[in-house]
Amino acid sequence: MGDTASASGGQQHLLALARANRVRLARAELKRQIAAEEISASQVILDCPWEAASMSISDLLMCQRRWGRARCRRVLVALGVPENKQIGTLTQRQRGALATMLSANGQSGVDAARPAHTPARHGALVVA
Repeated sequence: MGDTASASGGQQHLLALARANRVRLARAELKRQIAAEEISASQVILDCPWEAASMSISDLLMCQRRWGRARCRRVLVALGVPENKQIGTLTQRQRGALATMLSANGQSGVDAARPAHTPARHGALVVA
């Protein structure tokens, strides 16, 4: 009886490892596509492909060019979304708000993290 249980447990373990490897490879390819700007992060958030469903939002955002932890935090705090929330668990409102912020001005979010009322830091001084 113990042999049957361990044999099926071993098979289940191998299947879990195979699935984890498939997900890992698919995520790596997705991250490469986002970094190469072949696909946008906002499109991934809206479409939620199977490989991204259990991925954290911060992982997705940080694979974009010029996105680090600070910019990622700023955007997610402004939207009230936790950094470690999985993409597949976002509500439609959260998906829409995040995708809109990322695709603001037709960009992949380069200026989206900066609030609209804050002047850019290009040496210009704004005096009222």
